[in-house]
Amino acid sequence: MLVGSDVFVFRDTCNVYVLRSGRQAVLVDFGSGDVLDRLAGFGVDEVTDVLITHHHRDQLQGLARAADAGIRIWVPPVERELIAGVDEHWRTRRFENDYDVRQDRFSLLQQVPVTGTAAEYRTRRYGPFDVHTLPTPGHTVGSVSYLVEHGGRRLAFVGDLVHGEGRVWSLAATQWAYSGFHEHAGREGVAATVLSCMQLLDHRPDLLLPSHGDPVTDPPRAVARLRSRMQALLDLHRRAPWDPERMLHRPWREVTPHLLRNTTAMANSYALLSDHGTALLLDFGYDLTTGLAGGQDRSSRRPLLASVEALRRDHGVDRVEVALPTHYHDDHVAGFNLLREVHGTEVWSPAHIAPVLQSPDHWDLPCLWYDPIPVDRELPPDRPVRWREYEIGVHDLPGHTLYAAAYSFTADGRRIIATGDQQTTEWEPGLRPEILNYQYRNRFRIDDFTRSAELYRSLRPELMISGHWHPHEVTDGYLDMLLAKGEELARLHRELLPAGIDFGAEGFGARLSPYRSVVASGGKMRLVAEVRNPFPGGDTAEVRLVLPPGWQAQPAVERVGLAGHAEGTAEFLVRVPDGEPAAERLRVAADLTVGRMRFGQQAEALVSVR
Repeated sequence: MLVGSDVFVFRDTCNVYVLRSGRQAVLVDFGSGDVLDRLAGFGVDEVTDVLITHHHRDQLQGLARAADAGIRIWVPPVERELIAGVDEHWRTRRFENDYDVRQDRFSLLQQVPVTGTAAEYRTRRYGPFDVHTLPTPGHTVGSVSYLVEHGGRRLAFVGDLVHGEGRVWSLAATQWAYSGFHEHAGREGVAATVLSCMQLLDHRPDLLLPSHGDPVTDPPRAVARLRSRMQALLDLHRRAPWDPERMLHRPWREVTPHLLRNTTAMANSYALLSDHGTALLLDFGYDLTTGLAGGQDRSSRRPLLASVEALRRDHGVDRVEVALPTHYHDDHVAGFNLLREVHGTEVWSPAHIAPVLQSPDHWDLPCLWYDPIPVDRELPPDRPVRWREYEIGVHDLPGHTLYAAAYSFTADGRRIIATGDQQTTEWEPGLRPEILNYQYRNRFRIDDFTRSAELYRSLRPELMISGHWHPHEVTDGYLDMLLAKGEELARLHRELLPAGIDFGAEGFGARLSPYRSVVASGGKMRLVAEVRNPFPGGDTAEVRLVLPPGWQAQPAVERVGLAGHAEGTAEFLVRVPDGEPAAERLRVAADLTVGRMRFGQQAEALVSVR
């Protein structure tokens, strides 16, 4: 079927679009692969590239044919693992007591190697065509649309974002999470579809080419009808009508004239504006979120950059120059790499947070982002850094996590401190909310909240901005309350935990690094055990590794002299025997004895042989 000049549709398990230039073609989606048997009918000798809109089987069940034919394959960045790594997905996908309702099982049965991922928010050359890739979550979390200028028209290949005028191919696919407490719980993809359609129209397409159904010749009318119906479905489940216009076009709320808060992010991000027309971001996680999808695999978490366009349009920002993390958690840093790739943003990080960002596999910590985040500039603790006209204090802020920082600065004459998730800021005298936000696996230490309260008292901020709460006017009463709470928290821990054996709040005397690693059969690797003396007097810590059968460690035992309550390290070279079969997540442990007391296998690490 001819769609336009040199643009054809092949009806298969989905619509496979053929974009022809001379005797070459680029395909959008692939279906069963039967299109390769019909190329002559389209006047095509060679397919150079296949662009995939999303991971569902009806889009790409025959994709192995493209790989075998040497055709370049480009897939959505968030869904690469559901295509090129789907064997691991099938191996690890949970089925018992399963609350993950996404249609991630509608994926390839066997994985297919891909050339790479489509460059979101950018125009790249694929074969003979320039193609702009736009993130359009809705039908799946990672769906993209492809925009091509061809034959004097702007064509939008939209996958299953829409189906004809005012309809979608599947509503079940838009349910990303089991019912919960988020305002869009169970309807995350419905809200995302509305926002994606609005952003798509901003690119003024002349024709929408869906994966199922006929071309949409009047995109504004079709989207208006779809929006109306989707809005009605959302409002059926909400106490108040949802305002997608505000969310998309007015995401930033003024804290001061030069400090803005992103109201559409999962965790607050803040933009500090310079009079030079640039911006610095404090955190940038899940922008324009309609709620997180079920599961924790890579395809369930998607960063977006929608609010950056609003900075340019409404606030005169030419470039986001720098992004600063308050801590390493994914809801605060998920968008950092995309900011770098699309806008050239540099990541500046306090020195104690940088190793976690750059090597997440090395750490046994919750809420790690999947990919390494390169750091352009490491900031020494307790020394100010200059950005444009601002001097920003960088302060170690353990508590919510050991790897966290506070930033102090003055904007529009007001002294401000950014504290990440250290504590809630929605507080009134006489109320007793959950004020202190500590999680033991984040490596909380008993006196952390006392020290952070003392830091605030020394800086005397007028305004506190935080990760999940509204900005808060700082009063003496609030600072007194934080100090009292911190002291009470420390006292209770000391009264409850064993006297004379101090392994800290988390309760472990050792940890191994890297926590996750890959080694070849016959290869070797280095493991470092961090150990703690829990006793007030000096003593010797003895560490031996517990290894899979046939593996060897040098030395077999390491002894470390430690002062009272001090920490030290023991290093081991681990050798894997030749012929060791491939295996995933083999366990290695560190067995700890301090003085005369054996504490046993206090730490583990996971090693895969590939």
